[in-house]
Amino acid sequence: MTDLVLVGCYTAEANGNGTGISAFRREPGSEVLTLASTLPMTSPSWLAKHPTAPIVYATNETATGEVTSVAVDAEGELTALDVAATGGGHPCHLAVTPDGRFLLCANYSGGSAAVFALRPDGRIGARTTLVQYHGTGPRADRQEAAHVHMVVSSSDSRMISVVDLGTDQIRSYRLREDGTLTPLAVSPLPPGTGPRQLVRHEGTDLAYVAGELSGKLLTLRENSPGAFEVVDAVDATAGRYSAENLVAHLEISGSRAYLSSRGPDCVTEFTTEPATPVVDQPCGAGPRHFALDGGRCFVAAQDEDALFSFPVADLGKAEPRRHPTGSPSFVLPLTVA
Repeated sequence: MTDLVLVGCYTAEANGNGTGISAFRREPGSEVLTLASTLPMTSPSWLAKHPTAPIVYATNETATGEVTSVAVDAEGELTALDVAATGGGHPCHLAVTPDGRFLLCANYSGGSAAVFALRPDGRIGARTTLVQYHGTGPRADRQEAAHVHMVVSSSDSRMISVVDLGTDQIRSYRLREDGTLTPLAVSPLPPGTGPRQLVRHEGTDLAYVAGELSGKLLTLRENSPGAFEVVDAVDATAGRYSAENLVAHLEISGSRAYLSSRGPDCVTEFTTEPATPVVDQPCGAGPRHFALDGGRCFVAAQDEDALFSFPVADLGKAEPRRHPTGSPSFVLPLTVA
C-alpha cells in the first residue's frame, strides 16, 4: 500500500503556473511529501476518485470543457485514459456517486450540469444527461448568468443536487437507473449568497452551504429529499478579516465543519448544530481547496504556488509546512495498492 497526495492545478492557459497533475509520495502518518510523477494536462482544477478502481477524474477547466480519467499505480505513476467533452465551459467540480456508476460534473461558465455513465472498470462511458440553466442574481459582476459550481450525490446514489452560484439556487433530482434526471425540488437561498458548495451532515437532516459571495456559512434543513430550508447563517471566519472574502472549500468531519476563505487566507473550524466559528488557521494565500486526512490538513494555496500542511489538532497555533507546487487548486490524499 502506498500513500499518495495528488495535486490538481491551473496551467498557463488559465494564467497559472502549474503543469498538470502531480503525485507526491507521503511518508505514513506524516506531512513529508516527495514528488513521484507529474502528468502534463491543461488545468486539472478538480479531482475525484473512483470508490473502488485505481482511477481518478480531472476537470480540464477550459472554455470548451473536458474531463479526463487517469489511472494511478502504487508507484505514483499517472496514465491518462479517457477524455470526454463536458458539454459546457469551465468545468469546476466532479463527484462520483458512491455506487461508482456515474460521474457528475458542474460546468461553471457553461451554466450546466452533466452526468456520465461509468463502466465497471471505472472508465468513462456515455454522457447520459446535460441540463442547461438560465437566470441571474443581484451581483452583476458574478451573477450575470447561471454558474453551476457543484453537483453532489446523496449517500444512497439515488439523488443529486446542483448548486448554482449564479442564481442562488439548489436544484435536486432523482437520478434514474439510466443516468437521466427527474426533477425533485428547487431551493432558493438568500439573494447574493453565491453558493459554492453543499455538504450534508450525515446522520442528521442538516446540510451546510459555503456562500462564496456572501462570506457566510449557511445551515440548511433538508425537510424532504432534496428540498432545503435555510435555518441559520454565520460569518465564514472566527475573526480574520478581509474586505473581500471569497469563501472556498467546505468539509465536515464528525461534529466539526471546516471552511477555507480566500482574502482572510485561512481554514476555519466550526462547531455544528449550531454552526459557530471557533478558530482560524492561517494557511497561505488563496486557499482554494483543502483535504483532511489522518489528523492532518493539506491546503492548496493557489496564489502562493504551494501546499501547506498542519495537524488539525493544532488549528490556530500550527506552523504550517510548505510544499512548493505551481498554482495548486485541489489536493487529494489516497492510498493505492
